[in-house]
Amino acid sequence: MASSKDHPNGYTYAQAGVDIDAGNALVRAIAPLARSTKRSGADAELGGFGGLFDLKATGYKDPVLVAANDGVGTKLRVAIDAGIHDTVGIDLVAMSVNDLVVQGAEPLFFLDYFATGKLDVEIATSVVSGIAEGCRQANCALIGGETAEMPGMYAAGDYDLAGFAVGAVERDQVLPRADVGEGDVILGLASTGFHSNGYSLVRRVVSDSGFSYQAPFPLDKTRSIGEALMAPTRIYVRSVLSAIRDTGAIKALAHITGGGFVENIPRVLPDGIAAEIDGASWVMPDVFRWVMKLGGIEEAEMGRTFNCGIGMIAVVAEGDAARVRDALEKAGETVWKIGHLRARSDDELHVVIKGAIGSLK
Repeated sequence: MASSKDHPNGYTYAQAGVDIDAGNALVRAIAPLARSTKRSGADAELGGFGGLFDLKATGYKDPVLVAANDGVGTKLRVAIDAGIHDTVGIDLVAMSVNDLVVQGAEPLFFLDYFATGKLDVEIATSVVSGIAEGCRQANCALIGGETAEMPGMYAAGDYDLAGFAVGAVERDQVLPRADVGEGDVILGLASTGFHSNGYSLVRRVVSDSGFSYQAPFPLDKTRSIGEALMAPTRIYVRSVLSAIRDTGAIKALAHITGGGFVENIPRVLPDGIAAEIDGASWVMPDVFRWVMKLGGIEEAEMGRTFNCGIGMIAVVAEGDAARVRDALEKAGETVWKIGHLRARSDDELHVVIKGAIGSLK
């Protein structure tokens, strides 16, 4: 048994597995990344006990604050195993800020939590660079966060992430609006891939098929399977807020995350209303088709697990559909008219999908 004689000078935090110097080095490395996200209301400087934000500086008259937090699920496992760390931070930001914008809110600031067993400054800096990029895309300030080095809690090389976003919206502009109803049109905004949902199934399919993340992606050999699966979640904030402000015609929005259409669209539907989706009205990206075929996944399972190519939906009156679509496309989105709202019988599902999902060629 070891005794105090084996450690004549006493134990140190470093001997216990926590490197304070590495933590300080990380703060120095990420400070300019946070500074690059500066916006009205925040200087985005790190180092205080809490991040400060001046809501008055944003010009809101009667604001309601909206908050969201999320992670990126087991997409982290793909990032770690594939050695691709510079985009998963974008996913982290996207999952929260996209949840804010569906309520009409502008993201204002973001905080992150990074936990690992042994801090690798290079990897952590790469992750935070993605977080800063996501914040720039969403025009929100990275005003703080926490890095936790916890030996014994994580396997070598593993880390975990969580993100927290706060936004604001004028009280009379909160979505969904009260006039969502029968006859309204559903517009679908294209996703960039799986975004950050369903990766437990994706990983199982890839693993059982004997592929490595470093192998060429069979449908595009210029990139690896890992790169194809790590395409970052699209951040819809700027385009959607622009369309809301320019048209005043968006009644409701839904972020299509885990659970697909079936679980997410009903969140914005009033009682007695169903969403009818035309599955053949948009293009499903090849990466979905590859996983679907590789795993023999049934269409119904695809539809309730993945976004299948639609990362966000907007509900608008039929007469406003064309101008809202034009506004979104001018802001950089690919948009399809994918369905409509109609009366729902008591024994009917809230979302009815007609035709093969994403079968448009």
